[in-house]
Amino acid sequence: MKRLALCLSLLGALGAATAAMAITNGGPDGNGHPEVGALLAQQAFSDGTWEECSGTLISPTVFLTAEHCDEGVSRVAVTFDTSYDASTGTTYWGTWHGDPNYNQTASDPQDMAVVVLDKPVKGIVPAQLPKANSLDGLSGSQQFTSVGYGAQSVTSEKGGHVYHYADVRYVAVGTLNSETKTWLKISQNASTGNGGTCYGDSGGPNFLGDTNIEAGTTISGDTQCKSTNVDYRLDTPAARAFLGQFVALP
Repeated sequence: MKRLALCLSLLGALGAATAAMAITNGGPDGNGHPEVGALLAQQAFSDGTWEECSGTLISPTVFLTAEHCDEGVSRVAVTFDTSYDASTGTTYWGTWHGDPNYNQTASDPQDMAVVVLDKPVKGIVPAQLPKANSLDGLSGSQQFTSVGYGAQSVTSEKGGHVYHYADVRYVAVGTLNSETKTWLKISQNASTGNGGTCYGDSGGPNFLGDTNIEAGTTISGDTQCKSTNVDYRLDTPAARAFLGQFVALP
């Protein structure tokens, strides 16, 4: 499945923290985060779903996602429908801009991309970006709100794991495990009351607590979407250097 291939690109670099993902141990978001949208595939997947990756509106004309979601085309479509139907859904077209410094190193892959939309999105308040270095020294009790259109569940079937998608925006809350200069590693262990991301949530937001400040974008995690949600910090010099080309920074 193409969604898996996109996310597996960082497996070797991130070691134990493997593929990036969908919301698990959460619930439908409804209208809770209308600024969160989905990058739509060029054609439907074999199960009839369309969401390839997730992302966030960070200005009326800029949609933030992950560079490893690159479809190899310059023109792409996104939706902010909480439940997407290809025949009746609302889409916005724009131009893809990936970070030219993208790589697959664990230290700092600079895995960011934006879609510059042809027209401003009306009626949706964009998410905020964090101030420079504002995420340094977070408490171990800090919680994050993860939102995306990825797989909601994983089952073990004959031949391997099966990931189940509903083309619905979901939300879950997880607690910080650890942070580095580049990464936020967030628990999504259901046994401790946490939820998190799975395949298809790549590029989607992890908000600081219950604010609309997008602390990091979902990049990776474990293959069964049960343990750790690994997110790229947006307060770093590298992140701000890229994003500052498209939006005003706080």
